[in-house]
Amino acid sequence: MARLLPGTRALRTFEAAARHLNFTRAADELGLTPAAVSHQIKEIEDQLDLVLFTRTSRTIRLTEAGNVLFEASIDALDLLGRAVTRARKMTRGTALLKITLDAQFATKWLMRRVDDFRRQRPGIELRFDIASKLRDFDRDDVDVGIRFGAGKYPGLCADRLFENVIIPVCSPALLRAGPPLTEPRDLFHHTLAHIEWSRQGITWPNWRMWMAAAGVDDFDDSRTIVFDTSTDVVQAALDGVAVALADFAMVANDLSEGRLIRPFELGIKVAPEFAYFLVYPEAVKDDARIVAFREWLLDEVAKDADAA
Repeated sequence: MARLLPGTRALRTFEAAARHLNFTRAADELGLTPAAVSHQIKEIEDQLDLVLFTRTSRTIRLTEAGNVLFEASIDALDLLGRAVTRARKMTRGTALLKITLDAQFATKWLMRRVDDFRRQRPGIELRFDIASKLRDFDRDDVDVGIRFGAGKYPGLCADRLFENVIIPVCSPALLRAGPPLTEPRDLFHHTLAHIEWSRQGITWPNWRMWMAAAGVDDFDDSRTIVFDTSTDVVQAALDGVAVALADFAMVANDLSEGRLIRPFELGIKVAPEFAYFLVYPEAVKDDARIVAFREWLLDEVAKDADAA
């Protein structure tokens, strides 16, 4: 019976073709040619003695038998993927801790401090998965994650890290070149940068909100530059092309080391339900590596809170 079942590679090809209902898009996803996908599907059909797709000159559709195999292939590939992930974690030993996090948190906060963890915990090796895409602890070879969100993650422990406070920052060069920044209305003479982000009816603080908090009610936001990521906003400030609204925690080092200046003390807090969280599966919360990293991370966060 085992010889009647398609192999894993063939099953992945079938699943992609069935999901897209298009051999060309399946081929693009798998790094194959459409002809190779078509050939593998034909081999599976011949092997199983089943017709899995009905074909016309322009479209393909799953047959009833194809639908049955498609649903089973999704479950089988998912189960196998989770098993491989568990096996990898079991065989790589207890000294390695893999952390997934976004690029901004990595470059602006964690990497500047990670040598301290390594000095304190020389027996734990840290490796990083830098990605904006959320990882699945059951399917991806990672142990803990640092993510921005609402902190509601079923099956996961979530430790809140920062109270996000958004502040204006600029480069010393911009301040020297002028015009001067002595009161909020002076910002009208500069290019202003912020990100545009909203979720669940909550908007990330922007310049209009900051100006309102500063008592400026006639602000014209036509001179603002809107970015998709906080990294780009901070870079605009570092390059001296704009005064930016940035998360204090992400620019604390730039401020302390003089690369950025905080021209006004006024900051706006992000809605409390959104923050950076350290997340990890409940089933491994007592893992010594995770406990050590969690304790160190929360201690570093507390130091920043004291500095703010």
